[in-house]
This record gives sequence, structure tokens and C-alpha cells, in this order.
Amino acid sequence: MAIDQDHHKNQPDRYSRQRLFTPIGNAGQDKLAMAKVLIVGAGALGTGIAETLVRAGVGHLVIADRDYVEWSNLQRQQLFSEADAALRVPKAIAAERRLAAINSQVRINAHVVDVDPEELNELIAGVDLIMDATDNFDTRLMINDISQKYRIPWVYGGCVGSYGITYTILPGETPCLNCLLGTVPLGGDTCDTVGVIPPAVQMVVAHQTTEALKLLTGHSEALRGTLLTFDLWRNEQASIKVGSAKRDDCLSCGNGATFPYLSASSHRKTEVLCGRDTVQIRPAIKRNIHLEAMAEKLNRLQEGEVEINPFLLSFKIDERRLVLFTDGRALIHGTQDPVEARTIYDRYLG
Repeated sequence: MAIDQDHHKNQPDRYSRQRLFTPIGNAGQDKLAMAKVLIVGAGALGTGIAETLVRAGVGHLVIADRDYVEWSNLQRQQLFSEADAALRVPKAIAAERRLAAINSQVRINAHVVDVDPEELNELIAGVDLIMDATDNFDTRLMINDISQKYRIPWVYGGCVGSYGITYTILPGETPCLNCLLGTVPLGGDTCDTVGVIPPAVQMVVAHQTTEALKLLTGHSEALRGTLLTFDLWRNEQASIKVGSAKRDDCLSCGNGATFPYLSASSHRKTEVLCGRDTVQIRPAIKRNIHLEAMAEKLNRLQEGEVEINPFLLSFKIDERRLVLFTDGRALIHGTQDPVEARTIYDRYLG
């Protein structure tokens, strides 16, 4: 959307309260107006992040999401309306429309895409910061590698139930997400299997966007510097120093970095099985799925039929059936659309 300068020429300063905040001031507000931010995902975290940054006056926002608005989104995804859900409007488009109504001075580019390394290479052009609002670790590992390759900071965030987690990753300074794998508990549940309450979403958004404002206004010295986790229901919070997790041999950020999650051989493999109306998904990293625990989660949803044997789990949802193996490989029966298959996989497996 083009900025209509004449329309706003005689308007009071909408950012006056932000300018009064000394760490930002006039200079910081000017920096925000010049900044470009990529938000990957337009769900609960993505809509919250986008609205905060648009209201703060970040000049250019790029939003990428593959999904459309559903009724179950309205409980926590703050930019969407009942009309968006009834019409199944793509989330990125619905977000763009609402954000433009909130602040027409901000340039917003919406992309309805299933983000992969090729897409990321195009989306990051001129970007100062990447905000993570995704629902799966395959995409986060791609974001992590693209961040390291082009030296663009990113803010990781996740939220399920009443639990939240966030960490700011600075290429060349902090451990990257690949360094942290296996070192800290990054979770594996999803909102569709264990639920989520809006205050937990809002808390993660608050921490992510505060870090974003610090970075974009040139105050990196004020960054938290720790991995933050909390559980609002249990009244628990932890701020963990993870600097020692940085590895010189890390393939994503180490001395001989090869950025493995940007190569076809190292990210999730999706294959349409010929003549079977089925898509097979192999995760980038083999997972150890406890089938009985997963069956319990899916049974609690009361959304479909769950069957299990020692080797696999079958979950029938309407006309689709997800067959899950212990290493994380899955068959999505009833579709030949890889994007739909990945959406189903991420919804229930994260």
C-alpha cells in the first residue's frame, strides 16, 4: 500500500507517546519508519506481532503464511473476523487488510506461500529483522540458516497451553537454533493437540516485539540475552543463560557453516505417492514419536478416530487420514496437495 503523505500532513503525531519514551525518542522513531521486518506465520503470534509493529510505526512489513482463517483461530488470532473465517480468507490477506485499516502509513506486503528456502531467499530482500511466528521446527531451522547466511537477526517464539518460550538470535554473537537443539527443551506439542490460552500468546508477543523494538531502534545493548520460558497457569518463569551452547562446529553458525537446512537434502521431504491419493512426509530430523502418548492427545481432541498398533498410529479426520510412524514419517491419505498435507502434519505434530 502506498503511503498517502498529504492525508496525514495535518494529523496529530500518532507516535507522540512512543517518542516520549526516552530510549526511543525522535531518533528511534525515525529508525522504525525506515525498518523492514519479515514475519513468518500469520497465526496467533504472527497477528499479534504484526499489529504491535504496525501500531509502533515500523515502515515496511512482509507477512508470509500458507493457511486460511478458520473459526478456531478467532479465539486468539487477533486480526481476524467471523467474516474472514466464513469466507476462508487466506491469513496473510486478512491480516494485510486489517493492518492497512489500523495504519495506512505502513507498507505491507502479504504472501500466501508455503515457506521454503527458495521463498525465504526472495522474502528477505532488504529485511532488517525476521520474526518467527511459525508452527513447526522445519521452518524455524530454515529461518535460522537464512539468518546466519545473510547475518539478519531473528526472534524465535513459541506458545502452547499456558507455556511460552522466546529467544533472540544474533548471527556471529549468540548461539543459533541449531546450537540449542538437544540442549534446551524447545517443546513438541501444538495448539491443536494441547490447546492454548490467549494471555500466553500475548506474553510471547510482548517479549518478541520488545526485543524487536530494541534492535530496530539501535539498542542491542538492552536485549535480554537469555532464553525466556514461562508458564502463566503455574506461575513459573525462567530466564536461562545459553551462551555456552554456541558451538564452533555448528553447521549453521560455526566456523565451517554449510547452512544445511537451506539444501534440499536437509529439509522436510514431501512426496505425492503415485495413484494412491496420498502424500508422504519425512521430517528433516528423525523424531522419536511415542505412539501411545500421541494417541492419548489425539483422543482428547474428539475430532477423529484413532487407531494404534506397535508400529504406527492412524488418525482419521473427516475425509483425511494421517498415518504416523515412530520416526516421525507420516502418510496423509485423501489428498494429493503437499501444502494441505504439511498443514495437517504441523497442526497435530508441530
